[in-house]
Amino acid sequence: MTLSPEWIGLLLWGLGLLMGGGAAMIYGRRGLAEARNRNELARTQYEARISDYESRIQQLDRQLAGYEAELRSLRERLDEARDAVNDKSLELAGAQSRVNDLDRQLTRLQAEHEEKQAAFETLKQSFEQSKEQLKTEFQNLANKVLEEKGRLFTQSSTSSLDAMLKPFREQISAFQQRINQVHDESVKGNASLGTEIKQVLEVGLRMSAEANNLTLALKGDKKTTGTWGEIQLEKTLELAGLVKGDHYEAQPRFKDGEGQSRQPDFVIKLPDDKHMVIDSKVSLVDYDRALSAETEAEQGAALQAHVKAVKQHIDDLSRKDYTNLIGMRSPSFVLMFMPIESAYIEALKNNRDLFNYGYQRNVVMVSHTTLMPILKTVANLWMVARSSAQAQELSDRAGEIYNQVAVVAENLKKLGDTLGTVSNHYNRTVTALAGRQGLYGKVNRFNELSAKANKTLPSIEPHHGDYQVERLSLLAAEPDSTPDPEK
Repeated sequence: MTLSPEWIGLLLWGLGLLMGGGAAMIYGRRGLAEARNRNELARTQYEARISDYESRIQQLDRQLAGYEAELRSLRERLDEARDAVNDKSLELAGAQSRVNDLDRQLTRLQAEHEEKQAAFETLKQSFEQSKEQLKTEFQNLANKVLEEKGRLFTQSSTSSLDAMLKPFREQISAFQQRINQVHDESVKGNASLGTEIKQVLEVGLRMSAEANNLTLALKGDKKTTGTWGEIQLEKTLELAGLVKGDHYEAQPRFKDGEGQSRQPDFVIKLPDDKHMVIDSKVSLVDYDRALSAETEAEQGAALQAHVKAVKQHIDDLSRKDYTNLIGMRSPSFVLMFMPIESAYIEALKNNRDLFNYGYQRNVVMVSHTTLMPILKTVANLWMVARSSAQAQELSDRAGEIYNQVAVVAENLKKLGDTLGTVSNHYNRTVTALAGRQGLYGKVNRFNELSAKANKTLPSIEPHHGDYQVERLSLLAAEPDSTPDPEK
């Protein structure tokens, strides 16, 4: 078959078209592969960039978290610093309040002392006047009685008056000595009170410094630290003016409800047979670690351990239940003494609920600074109780002297009555002998009749002793109108 030129051209055009399409297809597939490779490379690069960005974002997040933690730490430290300033302000206000209370108490005690001194001086002058007046009256009375009643009656009257006046003079002398003694004790007590108040803070600072200096020496030995704490506590008791045996006992033995023996470190005696228990507790190991810590984290951990150790002491002391021991008449709480002032402050500063934690368990935390005002109050209570006892003793002695005066007055009254009776008998006898109808008139005739009657009858006159007897009766009646000193 012969193809026409048109068909040949058409076939050639179709063949060229097919060849061009195949070539185009081959070229397109190659470009598509290259595009895919470029896209894959770009995607890989983008993923690498995204991973890098994510790493950077995570790093920035970590840095941001660190900055936020540091910011929170700085804020917490700022809050702690503010709390510490507030606590110090409260402590300063409390100390100032205690000083003001002590000043008011000193003023009140000085006023009471002045009143007692004035009362003592008045009582002293009254007894001096009474003594001198009675002495003068008794001497005058004795002299007149002795002169007027003769030698025999003089001898017996002198011995009787001396016997009556001797106990009275002894009572007056003893009472005067007791007044002077009470006055001197009161003056010394009030003079030393002001000095002791001024020394409280100085002593507290000195003992705290000594405690800090001994920390390293005592660290690690519980028995040694316990003994040292008890020694510091007893020094505090002595500095407050308390006397061992009279005002406190060291490690006295008591029995609990189960019959087990218990020994508190110290039991303070209060007036009216009351007690107050004080136990010394020393925490050094963790506190010393906090002082020697090189980082804040180490210091914080050590201080938290220190607080935990103090809580353990509180729990141990609470379980001992000292206030309910047999024979113990104590309030429902025990004082826990911490001799190292700085350890006491750091424990409270790092746990502001620590004081309430102890109080809820009937344990009150104290240091030297906070314990000293309590002990000073106890010493003042004993001083007031002693003054009251001395005032009662003076009242009793005044009552005894009054009763002795009454006895002397009764004897004087009896003596006056006896003198009156003797005077009446004497006058009646004189009248019967030398009166108008007496024996003198009847026997005078015998002198004229008898040669042996060579003596002369003496002149005998009646004795007018009514005035002296009346003075004795009035003097004896004076104590009856004297008010009872006890009333």
